[in-house]
Amino acid sequence: MDDLSGVSTDTREIRGYKSISTLIAFILTNLIVLFPFDIPIFVPRPLSNAFLDTLSKFRIIPPRRDRSQHGDTVDHLGQAQFWVRLKFPMNFVTAPLIADLFLLAILAIGRKEVHDGTIGANSILPYNIMIFFLTLAYIAISIDASGLIRWLAFKVLQKGGGVGHLLFFYLYAFFFALGTCIGNDPIILSGTAFLAYMTRVSSNIVHPRAWIHTQFAIANIASAILVSSNPTNLVLAGAFHVTFIKYTANMIVPVLVTAIVLFPFLLYIVFAEETLIPLKIEMHQLTPEEQAKVPVNPNIPDGRGIAEEQEKQHVNDEQGKVLSLEEIMNPFVDRKGAAFGALIMSATLVTLLAVNASDQGNGEEVPVFYITLPAAAVMFCWDLGSGWIDRKKTREIARVGREEKERFRSEQARLAAPEDDNLSETLQQSQEGADGGIPLHPTVSENGDDAAPELASSVAKLVPRDDNSQNEQSTSVVSTPDGKRELDRPASSHQPQALSGDDEEKRVFSERVFSDPISDEVARQQERLTLVSLVESFHRWCQETFPTVTAVLSHLPYALLPFAFSMFVLVQGLVTNGWVPVFAYGWDHWVKKTGTVGAIGGMGFISTILCNFAGTNIGTTILICRVIQTWIVIRQDAGLPISDRTFWGTIYAMALGVNYGAFSTAFSASLAGLLWRDILGRKHIHVRRLDFARVNLPIITIAMVVGCVTLIIQIYVVRTNKPFDS
Repeated sequence: MDDLSGVSTDTREIRGYKSISTLIAFILTNLIVLFPFDIPIFVPRPLSNAFLDTLSKFRIIPPRRDRSQHGDTVDHLGQAQFWVRLKFPMNFVTAPLIADLFLLAILAIGRKEVHDGTIGANSILPYNIMIFFLTLAYIAISIDASGLIRWLAFKVLQKGGGVGHLLFFYLYAFFFALGTCIGNDPIILSGTAFLAYMTRVSSNIVHPRAWIHTQFAIANIASAILVSSNPTNLVLAGAFHVTFIKYTANMIVPVLVTAIVLFPFLLYIVFAEETLIPLKIEMHQLTPEEQAKVPVNPNIPDGRGIAEEQEKQHVNDEQGKVLSLEEIMNPFVDRKGAAFGALIMSATLVTLLAVNASDQGNGEEVPVFYITLPAAAVMFCWDLGSGWIDRKKTREIARVGREEKERFRSEQARLAAPEDDNLSETLQQSQEGADGGIPLHPTVSENGDDAAPELASSVAKLVPRDDNSQNEQSTSVVSTPDGKRELDRPASSHQPQALSGDDEEKRVFSERVFSDPISDEVARQQERLTLVSLVESFHRWCQETFPTVTAVLSHLPYALLPFAFSMFVLVQGLVTNGWVPVFAYGWDHWVKKTGTVGAIGGMGFISTILCNFAGTNIGTTILICRVIQTWIVIRQDAGLPISDRTFWGTIYAMALGVNYGAFSTAFSASLAGLLWRDILGRKHIHVRRLDFARVNLPIITIAMVVGCVTLIIQIYVVRTNKPFDS
């Protein structure tokens, strides 16, 4: 590879403080990505209030309602504390960026590293990869927003019927085929929610573990076939000049064999329990009236009306299951949008393959985003035009749904009024008891238990809903009693009475509830236009007028941009500071000892493990590509050519590892894993880190073993021991 002339193999730089600082920053960054946290920042209240009042003065935000707004906290006497606690997130977005800024500040990296990590060097072009992936992701997510994936999944569910093993196979094959064509992100977005609803409305699926983990695994396995399905594949193909067709031709056999062997392993070994994949699935049935309902576009705000509110209230009962069943058994699909999106995606992929295969070999390859950017622009214009044509209909649906929700909330408030009146009387009596020094005993329900849960739920209805932190704090005042449940009598009438923790909290809460926190002047100012209210109104207008465009733009993986660029720069710092040559020499020694089989097995293992500890599979791919490029230069300088079998076995073993490694031991092994976890959390399915690793460990083991063994056989059949660049 002629474009590696600038790659350095000098390892003497690692003795300097800049090199050591770069390695430490890289390790700490990856640890933070693996274990994110928040840094508390305490700001004096006068400074915080002055800043907020300044923003309000310039009509950027509305005026502060009261002292408890904007995350303020109160002490046990109800007084606002002097310090305001803010949180600064340390995660996969902020940690790499801070590491780069730190290294720039100490001059460990400079202009060259920033340039090579953003514009590109040695055939790795970060900007080209990011534009390509985001534009192709827009087309894929637009297809998903049309409802096509949910509708196809519904058809698969119908075909599988109530036979559990057959349905498991159909969904397995469906997600594999879909992931091969459009990548794993649309499957994670729609498929995860679909499975959450499906397993919820089934009466004999005890836990959705088998279905959701299988979907996540097969989606990432399928994304290894096409270069366009995963940004890691783009990095690899660009670094070693692998055409899209050659990449697919070398990857399709190991991936297909993995998928074929993995299915019975999952069905009969990993998830063999009857409660996970029943022989016959018993699902709730919709009535003819419910089946006759016209499905509503889920991208329209408040489109489902009171069904959204009822689903929140009935999470674990029969009514909630019926509402969930409507989501999967009566799906919305925009047939025109889905057909046009599928046409655009097909044309884009075919054009990519044709242009990439017809490269003239002059070293000047056509940037791939030259193809995907116009295609995404066409899809964007289609979505805009469709939204504008149907704007009256979508606005009317949103208006009707919003009015239904308002009436429903008013009815709920009216029904809760007697309970709230009883609570008000109780709190007033508590205040009078505190003033008179009379011991206040806890209210006991008929069965003898304390009535604190009922009180807490009523308090939640009384507290203003304008600020989340205020709600949580006010609720916790009553719902988390500690200490005694009665008042201590005063020593004399002139001394202040000592209140127990519970009753003092009740007194403070009653003062906050029964006092009017908002003056007339502030109330009038609240109604005035601000920058925040204008942005909210504009966003609402866009949702109602262009529901598809707004939904797609909100789901694009924007966090990938700062993360990927920062990781590119950070890895480039390892290159210039001598650490990548150290890793390359270590890899060279391993290959000399173990040969082709050791190269494939070792690279598969290393790439899978590093996905969990080197800044997701994207950071792993960036790092390993630089290591292999340096390894090529080391062999060239030594006059020892790398065999065709060893080199390409290493490359495609890395492709298997960085794709399969997404479903290994940590959510942060891929950005798709973080998205998958968040979607499940919103559907009331919480997967713990330990459970994620425990379930995935046998899956990733069998997948990598089968994939690497198949790759070894393929390499020995189709490759020779001639130098790879001959």
